[in-house]
Amino acid sequence: MAHSDPPSSDTGFRPIPPQPPPVTVVGPVRWVRDNLLSSPLNIALTALGLYLLWLVVPPLIDWGILTADFVGSSRDDCTSGGACWVFIATRLDFFVYGFYPDAERWRVDVMFAMLAGFLVPQFLPGVSARVRKWLGIFGLTVYPVISGVLLLGGVFGLEAVETGKWGGLMLTLVLSYVGIVAALPIGILLALGRRSHMPIIRTICVLFIELWRGVPLISVLFMASVMLPLFLPEGVNFDKLLRALIGIVMFQSAYMAEVIRGGLQGLPKGQYEAASALGLGYWRATGLIILPQALKMVIPGIVNTFIALFKDTTLVLIIGLFDILGTVQASIVDPAWGRVAIEGYIFAAFCFWVFCFGMSRYSQGLEKKLHTGH
Repeated sequence: MAHSDPPSSDTGFRPIPPQPPPVTVVGPVRWVRDNLLSSPLNIALTALGLYLLWLVVPPLIDWGILTADFVGSSRDDCTSGGACWVFIATRLDFFVYGFYPDAERWRVDVMFAMLAGFLVPQFLPGVSARVRKWLGIFGLTVYPVISGVLLLGGVFGLEAVETGKWGGLMLTLVLSYVGIVAALPIGILLALGRRSHMPIIRTICVLFIELWRGVPLISVLFMASVMLPLFLPEGVNFDKLLRALIGIVMFQSAYMAEVIRGGLQGLPKGQYEAASALGLGYWRATGLIILPQALKMVIPGIVNTFIALFKDTTLVLIIGLFDILGTVQASIVDPAWGRVAIEGYIFAAFCFWVFCFGMSRYSQGLEKKLHTGH
């Protein structure tokens, strides 16, 4: 049986190299077609959205950038009719430091520098895991002690500064950082206690969690600031900031406990059985097998609680503490500046967005790194 010979190499035919798919099949063009132009209704809604953006965005850019005033020292320098960012520039020190003495603000700057020193490397891709681990340990152990000594003073020749003079962004970061660092371990213990087989411990944890979750944070702060001193012995008093910190930590710990308990309950029963088969005790099994997996599963919930805590720090205004939003509100009522409320609230919102967005992005990167979705 005759077989045809394979085509020779001199026939003139050349293999066609692979080509990328058309832009109408993948990429941004395909996304626009599928999500914005897939039906007459979507086309109409897209056109309406673009029209609304055209009505809002150009005037906003004109007010906030093109015709805004950036340089000056008083309201008289805001004459263009746009945003008066001079107000933010002249009051920036108050928004950051509150009433902290001018001569001692270098201590707050050192605290900010250390905070950035161990947080920023967590977002950089080229930093090794070992360096990140030690920076994290520093931030959880050494950093709070150094910051407390710097801000409070009274030792090592540092002038003592009352917590009543703390304010602005500094106070917001103190409240949120202490709340985050303290609420997570307490929440873990409460979650483990609620799932304990010992009735007394389980009952105490359940009562604690349900009590603190059943009242709003504003009531907790009010009780801690106003009512708690009435029940203390005569001559015994706690610092107002300390009372607020205790209330915030207890409140957030209850919510954190429920988030972590969800991770513990979502873990397959086989993990517990495998730990028992290896002969591990309760604490070793929990620390080496159960908790790492449970915490990995609830990273979004944990970070969501942290973000809520960061935003809830604005409630300390009701007990006389001026966080960054409180300092803005105290400044916009100054008759010397007139109507600058919009500029002040935009600045406060931008500060909150920067930190909350940073926490959100870090959690997403951590989820991707640990393959939480699998």
